[in-house]
Amino acid sequence: MTAPIPGSEIFSSRPLDPAELARAVGAHVPLHTVTQEQIDAVDPLTYEVIRHRLWSVTDEMGEALKRMSGSPIVTDANDFDFAVSDEVGQEVQVGLYNTMLVGAVDLAIYWTLKNRSDNPGIAEGDMFLCNDPWVGGGLHQSDVIVYQPIFHDGKLFAWTSAICHEPDLGGSGLGSFDPAAKDVFSESLPTPPIKVVRDHVLQRDVADAWTRRSRVPMLVGLDLRAKIGANTVGRNRLLAVIEQYGADTVKAVMKRMMDDAEGRLRNKLTSLPDGTWKATGYQDQAAVGDRGLHKITVAMTKSEDHLTFDFTGTDPQTGVINCTYAGMRGGVMLALLPILAGDIPWSAGGLMRCFELISEEGTINNATFPAAVSRGPIGPAWLTGNLIAECLAQMLDQDIELGKNVQASCCGTWDTAVVAGLDERGEQPVPFLNIMMEPMAGGYGARPVADGMDTGGLFCIPMGRIPDTEMTEFLYPLLTLWRREEPDSGGPGRMRGGVSASLAVTPYGSSLPMGLVFASAGKAVAQNGGLAGGLPGNTGLEILARDSGVQELLASGQVPGSLDDLNGTKETGACYAESYLAPGEVLYMHWQGGGGYGDPLRRDPASVAADVVNGKVTVDGALRNYGVVVDGDQLDADATVERRDALLTQRRERSAVPASQDAKVDLTGARRVDDNLAQVTVGDAKVIACAHCGRILGDTKSGKLSLAHYEGPSSEAGPQVTSAPGEYVDADVVFRQQCCPGCFTAVYSGIVPSDHPDHIGELTSLLTAAPSH
Repeated sequence: MTAPIPGSEIFSSRPLDPAELARAVGAHVPLHTVTQEQIDAVDPLTYEVIRHRLWSVTDEMGEALKRMSGSPIVTDANDFDFAVSDEVGQEVQVGLYNTMLVGAVDLAIYWTLKNRSDNPGIAEGDMFLCNDPWVGGGLHQSDVIVYQPIFHDGKLFAWTSAICHEPDLGGSGLGSFDPAAKDVFSESLPTPPIKVVRDHVLQRDVADAWTRRSRVPMLVGLDLRAKIGANTVGRNRLLAVIEQYGADTVKAVMKRMMDDAEGRLRNKLTSLPDGTWKATGYQDQAAVGDRGLHKITVAMTKSEDHLTFDFTGTDPQTGVINCTYAGMRGGVMLALLPILAGDIPWSAGGLMRCFELISEEGTINNATFPAAVSRGPIGPAWLTGNLIAECLAQMLDQDIELGKNVQASCCGTWDTAVVAGLDERGEQPVPFLNIMMEPMAGGYGARPVADGMDTGGLFCIPMGRIPDTEMTEFLYPLLTLWRREEPDSGGPGRMRGGVSASLAVTPYGSSLPMGLVFASAGKAVAQNGGLAGGLPGNTGLEILARDSGVQELLASGQVPGSLDDLNGTKETGACYAESYLAPGEVLYMHWQGGGGYGDPLRRDPASVAADVVNGKVTVDGALRNYGVVVDGDQLDADATVERRDALLTQRRERSAVPASQDAKVDLTGARRVDDNLAQVTVGDAKVIACAHCGRILGDTKSGKLSLAHYEGPSSEAGPQVTSAPGEYVDADVVFRQQCCPGCFTAVYSGIVPSDHPDHIGELTSLLTAAPSH
């Protein structure tokens, strides 16, 4: 654990009380405000018109950035976002791009108001730049925000912001990812808020100092100007709305948007049962050479109309797998926006009033300066989001209607590979750097009512895309051998997780070895867990094929279609590593699919057969995970019945079965807990029973579920396990399955450390109170 540097606390940002902040800032910057009476006086038609106009402002800002930026991260992957905030920084309207950034934008504005109002001041025509994740705005230094105050009649009326991930901002590692970093000083330099525009003029000295740090300064300089242009569009559009409707009316709408979002979320929470739900996940490896597992754990408590997320017990900060408070908050928003607020306008300033965070400083998702945090968004922040999603799923699955929003984990993380070297295809060699964006095509998690989307994208970037292969080959000296969906990569379940894909590339147009950086998770312990007995999707895998013979194959007119077509040695890529990719070698990436929902032995056999025909599941995967026999493209119904009976018998024989009475209850009127569990009242006691056979699994006296328990090698989870845990970590990693001891329906399935806590067995999280009204 890295000790914080004395004095660094000034750069620590937390949510601030708007009224208190306004009082502190008012002496230096006059603020435009409205009364509650003015907010209440806005008529419904005007409210809706202005609300949609503000929504369109963020859309236009997005289009402006994409037209001006030359970075595939922006133009193809849509890894950016925007916000319109009120005078004190509360987010009124956010974009539908990288939703994790929503948890950080307002923090940077709060900090700026608190620390920059008197010196150097906040004035008309200013824009600030920041990439300090302890201040906010972004989740790591590669997230760079440009934001501006908007004044009307001499008063600070609002803020607009534009933020995107930059391909490289210096540091010792390619793409600013140093997998061996000991602290932030090996990474890109964090820059606290600094004026990059004064009186509507770009400050050339600041811009030059900014781009000087990058290995690709032209791209970074273009992105800087694109974000300034996007903010200019936002300012002009917002001022036009003010001119048409009046400043007080527009501000009243902005305040009501946040109040309405808050009110709708609180009403939804009130309709749900009170309770506490827990989840624990892991980062496998923390840096080059590390072979440990590092834990994040959360207890989510819902009380009336409020949520509390308590991360007490999370492991200390270490290696490069840390994020700041902004990252932890961004992870919460990653899950909360689509799962709990999918039918509520995303006025994040109102939504974030409905929860609080409890966390120890100096932990991997609340790291103190100067911890290394370059991996933050796609490591601990993302895992935080997965765990919040798991808790929300347990809560929402108890409600028939809201349960439609339940979703198992998406691909779980984003496998990072950065390739950089010299492009020799032109008259003069030029340097290039490419962050491989193909893993954007992750598999979505399954839902109780639907399979996960195949290669549907990333949960945190609803409008994300992967780059066009021809464009990648045009921009970089790389040849794509294949990019395709992979069968069996979606988590098996009653509803199947979305499948992922694989990619194979080789140098083409460069005679020199290229630098290569790996940074990922989910190789040993699943990041894409299932729900209600559903299994995780595939584990991630990167392979470097050395002495592959690919050049000879291409020269003879053959394009290899699998790793088996290549010669030489196959090196397994560590979670975190620095390596190289030389001419004649092949980089293979297979990223992760989504988790499954429900016991796969309860999936409709016809759906499994259709998956086999469509290349989503192999014949072996159908047999092993689903107990479905497919001959050619035909379902063998009789053999399937026999196979499923055999698999249930196998579960029974291999499991440790509790010595409890085989008591059952009548399920009439039972209250749903999830796909497999039901809550029943027997006399004065509440019991949890199997929703399929009625077997009593626990009651208020026992305090624990009594389940059949099995642990074995992770490979027993199915063919989607593509890597052995021992390749990456020293911990004992197992396939754990817990079943009803009556009918042996799977209640929980996971690839976890052998000492993973038994959250599913904690009866207190299942015996919930009735909804409060």
